[in-house]
Amino acid sequence: MSAYGAINTRSPSPLPSTTWKLASKRANAPKHLTIHHLTLESAEKFPGLVDYIHRVFADELEQGRTYPQEILPGKPYTRDQFDAYFFAADVLFAVLALPSPEGAADPVKAADGSQVPIGFAEAVGGRTWEEAIAGCYYVKPNYPGRSSHICNAGFLVPPSQRGHGIGKVLARSYLHYGPRLGYEASVFNLVYVNNVASVKLWEALDFEKAGRIPRAGRLRTADGRGEEYVDAWVFYRRFDPPGLA
Repeated sequence: MSAYGAINTRSPSPLPSTTWKLASKRANAPKHLTIHHLTLESAEKFPGLVDYIHRVFADELEQGRTYPQEILPGKPYTRDQFDAYFFAADVLFAVLALPSPEGAADPVKAADGSQVPIGFAEAVGGRTWEEAIAGCYYVKPNYPGRSSHICNAGFLVPPSQRGHGIGKVLARSYLHYGPRLGYEASVFNLVYVNNVASVKLWEALDFEKAGRIPRAGRLRTADGRGEEYVDAWVFYRRFDPPGLA
């Protein structure tokens, strides 16, 4: 539910999986990852997947520094709440690559966004979700009806996968998948100004600062001992047509 009431979401056919280069500095890190288009219905076919992402997202909300939702004492963030928010429409999952079989084409040499004939289960390859999932993000309309051609997205990288450039890859892939999901443009409603990495990332990807909202979030301080009011940027970008993204 939004300030405009219920927002109807789209249900396109699954989009092809794609490969993206990953420039991580950690030893023996994969050199690429694949991204896969899922919905709640398709994600629930993989036992434990949605539960895992629910736990990671709930932990992120508990930190109180990036998303506006607040988990109150004694009020757990339920699966139903998570499903309704994060899986309201489409979710893109990033899976860390397995070593390529001998004789197979090297995906690292493929351009970012190139289609790969690899399904989600094959990409995971029997690993645990903690081992395989690099991150994910939802895409859904930011407004209803006559403005539903503008979408919004929310990104999640598990703590164990942070610091390896995965967020940058997810952001670039969003510019690929957004228009292919039928959207014309993107708006981020609340990018808190103290989230410096996100601000720099969207600026680098040619998002415009459409406005600054004073005291937009009552966030936890970095030391976790208190709270402070923080301004937020509203970012906007029109997508390139699918043939160019």
